[in-house]
Parts: sequence; C-alpha cells; structure tokens
Amino acid sequence: MGGGILSGRVGVVFGVANKRSIAWAIAQAWSAAGARLVFNYQGERVRANVEELAAECGPDTPVAQCDVSRDDEIAGFFDLVRSRAGRVDLVLHSVAFAPREALEGRFVDTTRQAFAVAHDISAYSLVAVSRAAAPLMAEGGSIVTLSYYGAEKVVPHYNVMGVAKAALEASVRYLAHDLGPQRIRVNAISAGPVNTLAARGISGFMEMYKHYEAHAPLKRNVTLEEVGQTGLFLASDGSAGITGQTIYVDSGYSVMGM
Repeated sequence: MGGGILSGRVGVVFGVANKRSIAWAIAQAWSAAGARLVFNYQGERVRANVEELAAECGPDTPVAQCDVSRDDEIAGFFDLVRSRAGRVDLVLHSVAFAPREALEGRFVDTTRQAFAVAHDISAYSLVAVSRAAAPLMAEGGSIVTLSYYGAEKVVPHYNVMGVAKAALEASVRYLAHDLGPQRIRVNAISAGPVNTLAARGISGFMEMYKHYEAHAPLKRNVTLEEVGQTGLFLASDGSAGITGQTIYVDSGYSVMGM
C-alpha cells in the first residue's frame, strides 16, 4: 500500500467480524500505513464479511479459517503465514467470547463451563497465538490485544468477561516479560464502549454507552478511528519503549472517581 510507517511489515489479524469491529479499525490503520496483512475468520458465518473487508487491503490479502480454541488450527494458520509472507512483525488479537447467559444477571451464578469457555477464548488464546507467532518474529515486533475497563472495576452485567479480561491483562504482562528478549512487545488497548456487534451482546450496553458520554472528561465516547490510531501507534516504532501496558482509550473515563 505504498510508503508508510509500517511499510514492509507483515501483520496477522485475529477477530474481524464486520466493518464495525475494533479489529477492523486497527487493521485499516495498519494497512493504510503500509503493512501487508493476513486475516483469520472463525466459521462460515463470518467468512464472506472478512473476505470482503480483507480485499480492501489488497486483492491478494490472505484470509484463512482459524478457531483460536484449537491449537491445530492456530498451527495451520501460521504455516500459511510462513508460506505466504515468511515472517510476522505485528499481531492483533481481538478475540473474546462468553455465553450470552453469563453476561446477564449475577456473576456469582456463572457456571463452571461458562467460566472455562470465557477464559479459554478471551485470555488463553492470546498466549496460544503469541507462542505460534513468536518464531516468525525474528526481527522483533508488536502484539496488540483488546481489553476493557471491566477488567479493573466492576461493570454490571460484564460479569465473567471482566474476570477473563483481567486474566488477559495479566497475560500481557507475563508475555511481555517472556518475549521481551526477542524484542517482541506486548500491549493491550482498553477501549471505551464502542457500538460493535460484540458490545450489543452485553445486557444494558446502551445505558453504559450513554453513561460514558455523560461522565468522561471529554464528554463523549471514543470513535473506532481513534482506537485504530492507537493500534497504529502501538505497532509503530514510536512505541518502541512500551511493553506490558494497558493503554486506555476511553475519553478519560477511567480516571474518574465519581
């Protein structure tokens, strides 16, 4: 995509579902800055959407099935990346899931199965993807994942996903320690509420959205483009000294006490 601050770099993108995905906003920013991308999709339901969006990054942009809860599919995905690009410089992990019933009612009623599924897909998958990507990141690089304030404070109805995001943020710190000697940086973006398909699965999301707008210092919600630009910063050499961090992009909401 011509010259840019990410020119010549290869990025893999996990978690694009549609054009309103935070992952897509970051992928667009990476592509516009010159990165070549490889996208995953999970299941035929989203395949056509991901293929259509990936084509906007270039007609030959690879798209491949990869269920991040399956180690064999992760290995197969990175085999494809190796054959098509030979290296990885950037990883975007935007994957989270919990059963809908676990995002309603009380956290104390979370089932053992829902707890396990939420942590496997929302937190452990970052570990699995990072482990598979690291051998291809011979020149170092940047791994970026997506969190939310519910990892740090109680957000009604976020429930087990908040606990899984807390595990995700802890994983970022431990991965940063392990991969730092390879010059691989690992960071999380904690975005304010964005009206995505995933967000609408949380009970009371619109009330949360309006609450942020009223109480954040900037008196507004963040945009997808703003989150995308933060993802670009964390992928660029401008953030070369930053690792193991959770960066808040939430119009300042997280600094407020009341």
